[in-house]
Amino acid sequence: MRGWQVHRHGAPNDVLTWHDDLPDPRPGPGQVLVRVHAAACNFPDILLCEGTYQERPPLPFTPGLEIAGEVVAAGEGAAASVGDRVLGTPPSGRGGFAELAVLDAPATLPWPDGMSAAQAAGMFITYQTGYCALHRRANLRAGETLLVHAAAGGVGSAAVQLGKAAGARVIGTAGGPEKCAVAKRLGADEVVDYRDTDLVAAVKDLTGGRGADVIFDPVGGDVFDASRKVVAFEGRILVIGFVAGRFAEAPTNHILIKNYSVLGVHWGYYRQMNPGLIPQWQDALGALWAQRKIDPLVAAELALTEAPEALRRLGSRETTGKIVLIP
Repeated sequence: MRGWQVHRHGAPNDVLTWHDDLPDPRPGPGQVLVRVHAAACNFPDILLCEGTYQERPPLPFTPGLEIAGEVVAAGEGAAASVGDRVLGTPPSGRGGFAELAVLDAPATLPWPDGMSAAQAAGMFITYQTGYCALHRRANLRAGETLLVHAAAGGVGSAAVQLGKAAGARVIGTAGGPEKCAVAKRLGADEVVDYRDTDLVAAVKDLTGGRGADVIFDPVGGDVFDASRKVVAFEGRILVIGFVAGRFAEAPTNHILIKNYSVLGVHWGYYRQMNPGLIPQWQDALGALWAQRKIDPLVAAELALTEAPEALRRLGSRETTGKIVLIP
C-alpha cells in the first residue's frame, strides 16, 4: 500500500516520508482492515511528528488519528463485517495517512448514514471531545451561556453546534471577519472578533457583566487568562488544549474568590478509564446528526499525497473546520 511514515521527529514538512510499497496491514483478533476513504488531520498529528505529544509511538510510524472507510477484512471477534462502512481511530503509530489501516473493536463505529467520507472521518474526535466536555464535564444546561473560543476551528465548530443543540446561548470568538462569519453560520448567537475587539469587555457587555456559565477553551495561553476574567459565578472553564503554545496558570486564590471550576478534558483518557461511554456518546451524536442538529464542517479536502501541506495549514491556525485527506 501507499502511505506516509515518520522516521525521525521534527516538523511534519521535514519528517513525513512518502512510501509506495508499505506492507499491507493484517487484522488481528477483534480488528478490521479498512480501506481508507478519508483521513482527518488533527493538531496532535503535528505533535506526533515533532515527538512532543503525550504518546510517542516507536519510529517509524504512520500518523493519522481519524479515518472513515470500508471494511475489507475482519479478524475473529471484530465489531464489523466486510463491506461495512465504519469510522474510528487506528492504533497509535499505525494511523490513517495510508491507503489501509486497522481498527480495534472498541474503536470501530458505524459511519452515519448520509454523511460524506470527509465528514465521517473528521467528526469522531472533535464531536466526541465536545460532547464529553459540555455534557460529561460541564453539565451544560439549557438557557446557560456558553463561550466557545476558536469557534470556527475543528473542535470549536463542533462545540458551537453541540451547545446550540443543548439549548445554550452561544457566544463564539474567532480571528478575522471570515472566521467570524463561519462561526455565525454554525449557529453562534453572537461572535467576537478578538483581533480588533477587547475580548473581555465584549463578553462582559454581551452578558450584562455576568460572564459566561461555561467556557470552552482549546487555545490556552492569553485566551485562558481572559476566560478567567469573564467566567460567571459558579461557571466552568473547560481546558481542551493549548494551540496557543503556552500552558496558562490557574491561580487557586482567584478560583476560590470567584467560585468557578477549571475542568480538564482529555477525551482519550476516557477510552482507557471508562470506554463504555464512547459508544453511548456516539449514539447521541448519531441522533443529533439524524436531526441535522450537527453538521461537521470540512474546510478542505486534499489528496493523501498532500499531507505535509495539510498539516502546515492546520498548524498555521488559519483554517476553519477540519482538513481531510482523500487517498
